[in-house]
Formats: sequence, C-alpha cells, structure tokens
Amino acid sequence: MLIPFQDLAKNSRLWIYQSDRKFTEEELPKLNQELSVFLEQWTAHGADLNAAFEIKYDRFIVIGLDQSLNAASGCSIDAQVRFIQKLEAAYEVSLLDKMNVTYIQNDRLHFKPLADFKKMAKDGAVGKNTIVFNNLVNTVEEYEEHWEVPAIESWHNRFFK
Repeated sequence: MLIPFQDLAKNSRLWIYQSDRKFTEEELPKLNQELSVFLEQWTAHGADLNAAFEIKYDRFIVIGLDQSLNAASGCSIDAQVRFIQKLEAAYEVSLLDKMNVTYIQNDRLHFKPLADFKKMAKDGAVGKNTIVFNNLVNTVEEYEEHWEVPAIESWHNRFFK
C-alpha cells in the first residue's frame, strides 16, 4: 500500500538508490508513476506493505517501509531489487552500484567513482567538511539526521586520515 513519505514512522526501514546521473524533467513523471505502481502492489508473502518513496535532487530514489503493519521478507526485497534493475535498464542509469560517491561542492551535486573521490580527498580537492550523501542510513530518522553530512561524520571519513 502506497502512503505519503512524510507519514512514515521514524523507525521505518529505508533503501536509497543513487543514480549515476540526474533524471530528466521528461523522465521524472514516468519514474514517479512506476514507483507508485510498484509500491502500491508490493507485498510480503501476500501481505500488504505500507511503503512510500521520494526522489531527492532528481538523482536519489528513496524507498521507505513502515514495518509496523508487515515487515519486508527476503522475497519482497528481491522483488524490489528486480524492480530497481528494470528501472536501470529502462532509464539507462546505474542505481545499484555502491562504489560511487555523490557530494556537494560549490552548491552543486557531483558524482564520482569511489576511487576518484578517495584520490580527491588525498589531494585536498574535497575536505572533511565536504557534504556527502551517506546512503548507508537504514531508517527515516537516520535519513533525516545523517544522510547529508560532512564527510568526517560519515563512513567517508576514512579517506581523510
């Protein structure tokens, strides 16, 4: 069952899929529709799931699941991954590759492979206070408080030692 993202409980489970490019203005309405349809019918062993989504910065697909009604099962998570893979093919984007970093510099979002970001940190092109997106957050509360953070406050901090 699709619910508004703001209605998710703070402890709701979260998945963040980072695109290697921004979705275009033409793609966004279709993407919103496909996400709505998928989450409206998303179930765990036939049981409804209270799910929501938002697309942040035209680049991040954020899916939330309020597990107070029903929790995600292995099968339902597999279904979500298969759906994301279909989106990757349809939009010719990478959403499942976790070896990339998106960060803010000069008020713009930048996307780099992890190896490039690591080199940039070593060379001083990005610093400890560079805002990064910590896509490893697991709940709505973590998302609200620890998703957009200075690199020193996320797993990225290992590149600045």
